[in-house]
Amino acid sequence: MTKHTPPGTGEHADADRPAQARHLNSPLLLTLVLVLAVMLQDPVRRALSAPVMQSWMTVFVAVLVQALPFLVLGVLLSAAIAVFVPPSFFARALPKRPVLAVPVAGVAGAVLPGCECASVPVAGALVRRGVTPAAALAFLLSAPAINPVVLTATAVAFPRDPEMVPARFVASLLVACAMGWLWHRLGRPDWLRPPERASYEGQGRGAAFWGSVRHDVLHAGGFLVVGAMAAATLKAVVPAGWLRVTADHPVLSVLALAVLAVLLSICSEADAFVAASLTQFSLTARLAFLVVGPMIDLKLFAMQAGTFGRSFALRFAPATFVLAVAVSVLTGAVLL
Repeated sequence: MTKHTPPGTGEHADADRPAQARHLNSPLLLTLVLVLAVMLQDPVRRALSAPVMQSWMTVFVAVLVQALPFLVLGVLLSAAIAVFVPPSFFARALPKRPVLAVPVAGVAGAVLPGCECASVPVAGALVRRGVTPAAALAFLLSAPAINPVVLTATAVAFPRDPEMVPARFVASLLVACAMGWLWHRLGRPDWLRPPERASYEGQGRGAAFWGSVRHDVLHAGGFLVVGAMAAATLKAVVPAGWLRVTADHPVLSVLALAVLAVLLSICSEADAFVAASLTQFSLTARLAFLVVGPMIDLKLFAMQAGTFGRSFALRFAPATFVLAVAVSVLTGAVLL
């Protein structure tokens, strides 16, 4: 005889209880949030009306409003090129000799108007298609820094300092080519792990395009917000005396902004607006910020390690940082 189990008891009760708890807890949690919002509205309003917060919000919104159009344009163009232009095109266009392929690949970085998030998978695809690693690495470093979107954004961000555009172009291209030649000369095959599969393998072009757009918007947009918050904090919260001490020291100011570029990991299509807001620092220090950021930062290190291997990233990233700082200082001394 089968025993009838009443509803809400037995084995079904265990399965139903979590769902019931979620249904009961959701309205309770929402109620608590609303009560806290009502209770804290006066302190929050007073905090937001403080002069420091007003200054912080002004800088934060200004950086975002200036940078977002270039970020969206760069993401769309980057996704289109990454999906619809076959990697074999670059392999056919480059010279066979690595010494000549490196500068050609560096200049070819201008045809990828996207951020550094897009340059890593494209460089991996070039290596997979037979392009010499030295040329692929030069492309990886130059593409996020000398493409038209980034240079246009730099010109808009520095309207009173138009020399910043050629300085950024020259310094970034020199670093990219120098690192390519350095890898060709000193790099060992066992340091570089070639990528095993394509970024959009098994997807249709439409799905790959929108997948690339979503990826770049989420990553680059998030880093842009973090960078804008950091710039606003430096501008409004950090005592001016502290920044003045750092900014007035020629060597310390360059190193400080170079390290800041690594830590902030801002998209290259938006970093010019963050750099332009750091008016306490010299143009040379801000040039170092613009050259270092698109070539080596925290997210790039993780992407390079995932694409080419940890042995590669541990050697390539520090060398790129040192060379980018040195070239920025020399370029700034000549052009700025």
